[in-house]
Amino acid sequence: MAKIITVYGPLLFRAMGQTLLLALCGLFFACILGLIFGLMSVLKNRLCNIIAAIFVDAIRGVPMIVLAYFIYFGIPSLMNNILGFKGFTLTALQAGSACLALNCGAYMAEIIRAGIQSVDKGQMEAARSLGLPYWRAMQRVVMPQAIRTMIPSIINQFIITLKDTSILSVIGFPELVNTAKNVVAITYLSFQTWGIVAVMYLVVITILSRVAKILERRLNRGRE
Repeated sequence: MAKIITVYGPLLFRAMGQTLLLALCGLFFACILGLIFGLMSVLKNRLCNIIAAIFVDAIRGVPMIVLAYFIYFGIPSLMNNILGFKGFTLTALQAGSACLALNCGAYMAEIIRAGIQSVDKGQMEAARSLGLPYWRAMQRVVMPQAIRTMIPSIINQFIITLKDTSILSVIGFPELVNTAKNVVAITYLSFQTWGIVAVMYLVVITILSRVAKILERRLNRGRE
């Protein structure tokens, strides 16, 4: 184990950095998608509700590994062989970020929908009665209250997304699991390598879990 830490430790730490980068990129775009489809799901518009429901159900119904293969291999094949583009490719980071964004975005949409619906309807009605347009009332009155409810769930979703990055080793992204496979292939020290990787994940996820609990306690005190 000392050999792995000494020789391959820097490589594994760089891979953890790549893992965090991938998770942050995925979460950033997931928040955008989640906000769009979360708002669509609470609008009093049947078509918007149906579109949001289709997006959430379709993405959540497809295994993430299939989604990763579809984006990394399927979309370039579509662009090059069917639509006539030549040399169109996606990097592992681009495909991985898109995969995480779609997968996480579907869950973020539900988090945002639930957060908005947790705010008393009277808040929107009171804001509208004061003359605020719907979107201004949503921005100034409803969303600030909803965000307080959503933040712990968003952090928990980030933790899930961080763990899901391990699936993207199948498309060759140099995240922690993929790098650990290479280390095992070189050293044949499977137990030690995967033990170190497990500890690295445990440390990062424990820190994030503690941050989520601290934020949740502070937000709960703010409501009292």
